[in-house]
Amino acid sequence: MTISKLCEWKSHIACVVLSAFLTLALPISTTSRAAGLSNSDVRDSSRDSLADDSVQESRLRLYHAHTDEKIDVVFRRGDAYVPEALDELNHFLRDHRSQEVHRYDPRVFDLLADLTASLGRPDTEIEIVCGYRSPASNAFLRATTTGVAKNSLHMKAEAIDIRIPPVKTFRLRNAALSLQRGGVGYYPQSGFVHVDVGPVRRW
Repeated sequence: MTISKLCEWKSHIACVVLSAFLTLALPISTTSRAAGLSNSDVRDSSRDSLADDSVQESRLRLYHAHTDEKIDVVFRRGDAYVPEALDELNHFLRDHRSQEVHRYDPRVFDLLADLTASLGRPDTEIEIVCGYRSPASNAFLRATTTGVAKNSLHMKAEAIDIRIPPVKTFRLRNAALSLQRGGVGYYPQSGFVHVDVGPVRRW
């Protein structure tokens, strides 16, 4: 091999090595700049991604005994309620006799989520016995059954009657009482518990 060819060969190898080194050493910031992002943008995006992953979600899975409907919805993310989810829940918990819809106090949903969590069943399905109750429905029940309050908080969408199979009714009642978040009614013969966000009381 002549000296000139040897020099050409060495030059070729040097170029290949240099090209490979530049490819491997290309900083992330160069790619970011090519996409129109600054280093601070990349850092902010990473922080936002981590923040989104850390936001706690509150979910409810409900079954309505009278309409045979089911719903599985995230109603809260962090400290913010999800408006669309609240609308879905309001419709789901409508008066099943008149189909009237009332805006529920969202604290009821927080109460239900905390109640299932306190039972060690955060993702369990709750059976709804009674949600919102129109004044006409409340008057009808007062005339045909017993134990219906004249000024029931069901009419304000601040109360709900529930079961959580296979949790025993008395255990459900005790869990609700331990939360101290409002009224708790125990109806063992009918197999359900009333909870509301009114004054703390029990019957």
